[in-house]
Amino acid sequence: MSENTPLVSHDGPIRWGIVGTGNIAKIFARDLPLARSAELVAVGSRSQEKADAFGDMFNIPRRYDSYEGIVNDPDIDVVYVATPHPWHHDITIQLLNAGKNVLCEKPMAMNVAETREMIEAARANGCFLMEAIWTRFRPAMVKVREFLNDGTIGEVQYLTATMGWNNPFDADFRLFNKDLGGSALLDAGIYAVQMVQMVLGKPVEMVSVATLGESGVDENCMITTRHANGGVANAGITVRASSRNLCMIAGSNGTIVMDHDWHRPSTFTLFRAGQEPEFFDCSHEGIGYQFEMNEVEDCLRGGIIEHPVISWSDSLEIAQIMQDALRSWGVTFPYDRD
Repeated sequence: MSENTPLVSHDGPIRWGIVGTGNIAKIFARDLPLARSAELVAVGSRSQEKADAFGDMFNIPRRYDSYEGIVNDPDIDVVYVATPHPWHHDITIQLLNAGKNVLCEKPMAMNVAETREMIEAARANGCFLMEAIWTRFRPAMVKVREFLNDGTIGEVQYLTATMGWNNPFDADFRLFNKDLGGSALLDAGIYAVQMVQMVLGKPVEMVSVATLGESGVDENCMITTRHANGGVANAGITVRASSRNLCMIAGSNGTIVMDHDWHRPSTFTLFRAGQEPEFFDCSHEGIGYQFEMNEVEDCLRGGIIEHPVISWSDSLEIAQIMQDALRSWGVTFPYDRD
């Protein structure tokens, strides 16, 4: 399929389906009316009761008691995969092989091999696939990226990002349950890792440490990387502390600081030597998922199967960093493979 051939054959709103009915799916669905041109037409769950409850909440006309219902629905333009991440790989490949375009919640998969197979399926079927790193499309982060690209702060030499929340231990809760992909790095840490990758690219050297909890899951961890330009980065991640969640990007000519919950930034401050700090307020309606929805629409209408802002190579590099760290700590999952 040519990249110039639209991936949707109509001019109406983009017809979304959702697989999964958990908290992230609810947040996404609440923001969907804020998108430029979108409607939520179908939901798939593992039970009819959950599908109906979600459908009633968001006025969704078609509700399926299995994920296969979404796979086989011919009147869906793109599917948002919002299940726990151990199921992303199998569901996404089913969808892609059925000709469905997919926005897959992060992390896209449990390891590099799964990520690569999902990308290969998208390429083989000529379908859109993107890891849902919504942070990159928020107005504040778009502005930050402009400053990085135009040299406003010079060459980045150092980045630090902290990410996490305090969660009491519960062996059955997804953060601590290996069967559900429990991991501070996979859950909260992907925000910090993707930021390092976005700003500095693939690391040439990495060291990391972690504290494993009683279920064998990483609960606190730190990753330090060195990059081709000589820049270094620190990513601090936790699911057992009340982190303020800060991000600082220090360049040769200035510094960008995102203070508190930078993974969903609305504001940031630019510091440059000899100048007054500049505060940028990029507030918007909703939580902010509508911006990645708009990007998906642009790709579908433009016949683009790989988004340049979160490319397939980006997703592979992010997956490699996390896989290398987890394996160095001895964290294993039932889904592991080379």
